Amino acid sequence: MTTRTESVDTPAGEARITWHTAPKARLVLAVSHGAGGGIEARDLQALAAALPARGITVALVEQPWRVAGKKVAAAPKVLDEGWRGLWPALTGPGLPVVAGGRSAGARVACRTAGELGAAGVLALAFPLHPPGRPEKSRAAELTGAGRPALVVQGGRDPFGRPEEFPEPAGEHPYELVEVAHGDHGFAVPKKAATTQEEALRTITEAVGEWLARLPG
Repeated sequence: MTTRTESVDTPAGEARITWHTAPKARLVLAVSHGAGGGIEARDLQALAAALPARGITVALVEQPWRVAGKKVAAAPKVLDEGWRGLWPALTGPGLPVVAGGRSAGARVACRTAGELGAAGVLALAFPLHPPGRPEKSRAAELTGAGRPALVVQGGRDPFGRPEEFPEPAGEHPYELVEVAHGDHGFAVPKKAATTQEEALRTITEAVGEWLARLPG
């Protein structure tokens, strides 16, 4: 695996891609961060460390607001604009690109996957609703992605527990994998039956196996 960082100008400002390039890669998994953190998130780092050995190049994407050092995420429309602007760089290697992200980044991937021609969508900790507000559902973004999709969700995520998600349906029904005891950041309590290492392994194995089933 080789690692390099690339700056990309977008209509929303300068974005940044950290490439974790697999030898003989068959596809690119592009994943962005959420509204409360960056690409240092434990799940994103775990994927970047584990998947290149499976022939998957992982591109960790930093949105322009994050690159600019701002502490508050941009509006959804601006996030989508930045993602669209850096998409040509993600397709640069000439491989199929799976659009992904955690939390707010997952929403961006879902909203834009169809128009950008993504090979699939990876939604990590999809924020199905604001905490304590299940009536404010964002399920339509997920079900309307129009691409094969995998949701990886913590069992105690206040933004939506696995059992709260609608039944998969349609031409591209999504798959859902639960990370036992995981919160919105996939942290597990020290007294839980599942260790933090096991939780991250659940994520990397589920994503790796799902990507292996996608057309290359």
